[in-house]
Amino acid sequence: MKRILLILFFLLGVLPFQAQNINWLTLDEALAKQKKAPKPIFMDVYTEWCAPCKLMDKGTFQDNSVVDYINKNYYAVKFNAEGNSKVTFQGTSFSNPNYDPNRKGRNASHELTKFLKVPSYPVMYVIDSKGSVKEVIEGEKGASELLRILKN
Repeated sequence: MKRILLILFFLLGVLPFQAQNINWLTLDEALAKQKKAPKPIFMDVYTEWCAPCKLMDKGTFQDNSVVDYINKNYYAVKFNAEGNSKVTFQGTSFSNPNYDPNRKGRNASHELTKFLKVPSYPVMYVIDSKGSVKEVIEGEKGASELLRILKN
């Protein structure tokens, strides 16, 4: 029932509650902060066309308990798997040389997406304070399920 309501709210473009925000950073910003104050990174890898990704943005990532937990325990990164950003991860620079700014819908995959071997969307990565991938969380997750995973 909750999922049906979230889909309805998503289609109508409204939220049933006042939402807090996760403090999203770029990957480069999070890695820089991590060097100064070690803390793991929670990275949401998404695409513009991914409906479950949008549902998580409107639901899971607006849930106050998720927002609080992620903001307190992680540097949060929102990464567009088909975007044109340039990032450095584990000493290697990544970009999207085949990105087409005029293309509608799906675009070329970012090199970092290929490096991480992204299996599907949405997918979330937990990167430890040393910069290594600690956990891969595949698929759409509700607030309670995501919290249970992150707390274990």
